[in-house]
Amino acid sequence: MERSSSKRSVIRESAPYEDVQLTDDKSGFFAKGRDYESRYVNHAYTAQEREILAGYESLDYLPPHSHVYKNWLRQQPARLDWDRWVMMGLVGFTTGFVGFLLHQMIDLISDFKWDQTEKYLQDKGYAVAWIWVMSFSLILVLIGSSIVVFYRPSASGSGMPELICFLNGTLVRHIFNIRTLIVKFFSCICAVSSGLPVGPEGPMIHMGSLIGAGLSQFKSETLGIALPFFQRFRNPEDRRNFISAGAAAGVASAFGAPVGGLLFAMEEVSSFWSMKLSWQVFFCCMVSTFTTDLFNSAFDGFKYQGSFGLFKANKYILFQVREGLDVNIIMFIPTVIIGCIGGILGGLFVFSTLKMARLRRGLMTKLTNIWHQKIARVTEPCLIVILVSTASVMLPAAFPCSPFSCYYDGEKEPPKNGWSPKCLESSGATEKSVTNYTCKPGITTRFDNGTIEFTNQTFNQVATLLFVTGEEAIHHLFSRETHWEFTYTALITVLVFYYITACWSCGPAISSGLVVPMLYIGALYGRLIGLTMVSMFGVMSPDGNPYWAWMDPGAFALIGAASFFGGVSRLTMSLTVIMMEITNDIQFLLPIMVSIMVAKWVGDFITHPIYHALLEVKCIPFLDEEPVIMHEKKNINLELYQAKDAMASPVHTVHPREPISNLAHLLLDTTHGGFPVIRSGPPSQDNQFFGIISRIELSVLLLDENLFESDQNISSEEPEINALDYQQVAIDKIPKKLSDDEILHHFCNDPRYQNIYLNLSPYVNRSAPCIPEYFSLHRTYIIFRTLGLRHLTVVDGNNNVVGVITRKDLMGFSLEEKIGPVLRRTVEESRPHVEMGENFYDGSNQEIET
Repeated sequence: MERSSSKRSVIRESAPYEDVQLTDDKSGFFAKGRDYESRYVNHAYTAQEREILAGYESLDYLPPHSHVYKNWLRQQPARLDWDRWVMMGLVGFTTGFVGFLLHQMIDLISDFKWDQTEKYLQDKGYAVAWIWVMSFSLILVLIGSSIVVFYRPSASGSGMPELICFLNGTLVRHIFNIRTLIVKFFSCICAVSSGLPVGPEGPMIHMGSLIGAGLSQFKSETLGIALPFFQRFRNPEDRRNFISAGAAAGVASAFGAPVGGLLFAMEEVSSFWSMKLSWQVFFCCMVSTFTTDLFNSAFDGFKYQGSFGLFKANKYILFQVREGLDVNIIMFIPTVIIGCIGGILGGLFVFSTLKMARLRRGLMTKLTNIWHQKIARVTEPCLIVILVSTASVMLPAAFPCSPFSCYYDGEKEPPKNGWSPKCLESSGATEKSVTNYTCKPGITTRFDNGTIEFTNQTFNQVATLLFVTGEEAIHHLFSRETHWEFTYTALITVLVFYYITACWSCGPAISSGLVVPMLYIGALYGRLIGLTMVSMFGVMSPDGNPYWAWMDPGAFALIGAASFFGGVSRLTMSLTVIMMEITNDIQFLLPIMVSIMVAKWVGDFITHPIYHALLEVKCIPFLDEEPVIMHEKKNINLELYQAKDAMASPVHTVHPREPISNLAHLLLDTTHGGFPVIRSGPPSQDNQFFGIISRIELSVLLLDENLFESDQNISSEEPEINALDYQQVAIDKIPKKLSDDEILHHFCNDPRYQNIYLNLSPYVNRSAPCIPEYFSLHRTYIIFRTLGLRHLTVVDGNNNVVGVITRKDLMGFSLEEKIGPVLRRTVEESRPHVEMGENFYDGSNQEIET
């Protein structure tokens, strides 16, 4: 049965996973089933990792259908769902406004930093510019990392793995706390503004879910408030739905992609979904995008621009592609190649990230002093930002200045001369927004209509990619008809540098996301493929050669960005729509779809998706959409096996009316998170399933002596007025009074409590599902995951409880271990009868604690 987060698992609340000393990982660097594992291979956990895994508590999606819950429902005002739509609108508006504030702050700080850097570089040289960039960025990272390490460790990273596992049904402490929201907001600003190879999109999704979790409940334990509004949403089902909506609104605000946000929540985040929830989340995403775009239309760096309500395309389309190109069927050949590269590099990115996480954990566990560990956590992002700042200022100096030029049809190499009269006949030319760095600005003359007549201006290719924010660099890489703006050397140099630092930046103790690095890396190698096509066949412009105009490096940069994003995350539908919404390039829908699918297929043969792989490294329980069970390299069909093959047995049970001392002994002697409630009957039916009650509910009931009864004082199973209300019982952690077990020992040692009883009937979940022991194991998995269960009771033909199935019993590695003996037993039974030795396996189910 499932363990509860009690004394043995308190480590899950007090320390991050990196603090846990793991000494039993003896696997090789490329060991199958660890970091290098196909999507079709289950992760192999060590014994110590399983102990950490067992420390996590699961959650039910639906509230317990007890008598006190039904009484609470009757007290709620009868109304239609208008208040639910109002709350969805509030969550969307708040998330959109937070997204606006986040991006405005990042842009304001980043622009100030790089503007000052250019001035110092031009006026005072490399040394002063480097000192300025490094010191400014270092201060930002110190602030952003320190508030995470010393104040709220749960705000570290993107928060995506923890969000996914929570909506999958696993409880992770502190991820939906208002302190986490505040720290994550400011830490993300510092991380992105400092120049670290990270983005704000992941944290924005987590912050959206935080807003959905807090706003929908209208209460906060941290602030000590519980406002008398929207009280009917204070149940696990509604709370989880609003968290899903907030996460979707975070995507919508970060990308300006409302439909992509809806699909992202449905495909990646939520485990439970319905058509009604789809409409509500869609409305929430619409409000979020509208709010962000509305405020962005009027403000730039918090300065009012006088255009309130004017939704300019360059404001609300993140990476707008202005020059559309027609797609040619031949284009799908390099598209498939880019997809393969995306899958390989994406799998390598996930593998490297996991190895860095394990290395980081190993180094942390060698530091025995807690302050040394915290200082080390703050130091790591500081080292990264020093490296990135140094490279951003110094690396461009190794590359010569390139002239502003135009690109003629048929050119197979970059132009060596600058602007010439012939350029007036060409549509492709260097962008105006490239970075000069230390290159001479030159002079530019224009005709009356604004077109360039002559220029000898020069720019630095590497500085154009490193001397700006990640989003601005992606704009340059996506630019069309700029065939030779970046050459091979510059693109390869930046790709290698950014790939390594992005892998390193995925995991330090600072709030950061992976989306911008994924798009950036993909755009770099995509542009390299496009540049190769140009080198082979020459420049093809839409005016001169419309049939071959698709051979544009900027077009392939877009396809590459989608492929790498897909190769790392393995998203499909939502990623395709997001790429359409952030670029407005509907003509490239099919190539983007092809590259994403190929990248996913290739990546699935190398590693698990990034967020699922991080869950495995952190040892957080997670149930995938479909179980993949292998035995001796063969796929096992779970339809051929029964629920009893996976259940934990024997089971600790309780009766509807139980002595206090028995309940206290039960809580002290076990760590299970819930207990089936049984009724006594005839001899063949003395263990009949009645319902289920959780450990936390038992703990709350034991703290209220008004509920205690004697033999002469027996209360009704369904009283009209309950001593404890549903809201008093529906908490998610054990009360502090029971945390040291003093009261429980008192109940056990005092003989009086052997004759004092507790009536559990009003608090028992009587709609807890149960299945017969012969039920299909595959359908058991579907029922458990679809309904978002915490416990699933297994009964025999007489409805007697014979076992319990929990989340950890249905995880891939556990199913493989339990089905293995069943398979061997089946093979033995199919052989001719021989005398059995004393070591013959009888196939009986032992009690399994996970």
